[in-house]
Amino acid sequence: MKSSAIALGSNIGDSLAILEAAIEALAQTPGVVLQAKSSWYRTKAVGPPQPDYINGTAILQIEMVPEQLLETLLNIENQFGRVRRERWEPRTLDLDLLLYDNLILETPKLQVPHPRMQQRAFVLVPLAEIAPDWVEPISGRRIKELVKDVDCTEVQLLVGY
Repeated sequence: MKSSAIALGSNIGDSLAILEAAIEALAQTPGVVLQAKSSWYRTKAVGPPQPDYINGTAILQIEMVPEQLLETLLNIENQFGRVRRERWEPRTLDLDLLLYDNLILETPKLQVPHPRMQQRAFVLVPLAEIAPDWVEPISGRRIKELVKDVDCTEVQLLVGY
């Protein structure tokens, strides 16, 4: 089995319920074992004015290649009503493949590690909570080190979830 880190986000609908249901959908997927889930965080949206996001991360044990995992994530997004019209638009569910073991992969459809992961506090803060010592393979730095390089002031822990 391989380890994978994914990011989850939502800012349309009952975001907490959607995110929890997405975690459950992942856990029920053949070839996927949920190893860890971060707390949920409220974060400011990137891009045009829109509601705040709720974000988190999960660590999965995977019995599939990265392209299959990406397809699985896209299918789960579709189950929750994800529509892709424009970049940075509001969404019911966003699932991003962040890391896949120590793999570096660049294809027309998939980049691993996620290309903007190192600039995103809304990814690094929850990931540092559950995988602080995971080494991001391009920089060679641990997640707990990368999170120190981003402004985390707009990433707020949702207490009680």
